[in-house]
Amino acid sequence: MGAVQPPIERIGAVVRSGRRQPISAAVAWDRLVFVSGQVPMVAGRPSHADIAGQTHATLDGIAAILADAGCTLADVVKTTVWLTDASDYAGFNAAYAERFPPDSAPARSTVIAGLIAPVKVEIEAVAVRPAA
Repeated sequence: MGAVQPPIERIGAVVRSGRRQPISAAVAWDRLVFVSGQVPMVAGRPSHADIAGQTHATLDGIAAILADAGCTLADVVKTTVWLTDASDYAGFNAAYAERFPPDSAPARSTVIAGLIAPVKVEIEAVAVRPAA
């Protein structure tokens, strides 16, 4: 008989306009936690006008989801970032470095692309939960 696989855990519902969306804020399997792409929206509007504020707001949202999964930003091993404007890269990178210092930063991919939400940045993350 094979080993019993850990269950897949869905963490956090995503609700927009009062309706639950077909997406989980995060999905965990064993010690891996996959956080869906997060954007800096508050009450249907961008949280800040500038890229630094939007980056911090997005990472605050990711940190809150990770907390529900038993993790912190220090447990993040990979992020994928979408920026809408390449000229925002320097400001984004400076704000990101405040949360992920270079000596402990996760692996990262950064893409310039259009986003569904009217924001400058979207970030998804993969974290590893601390061993029990």
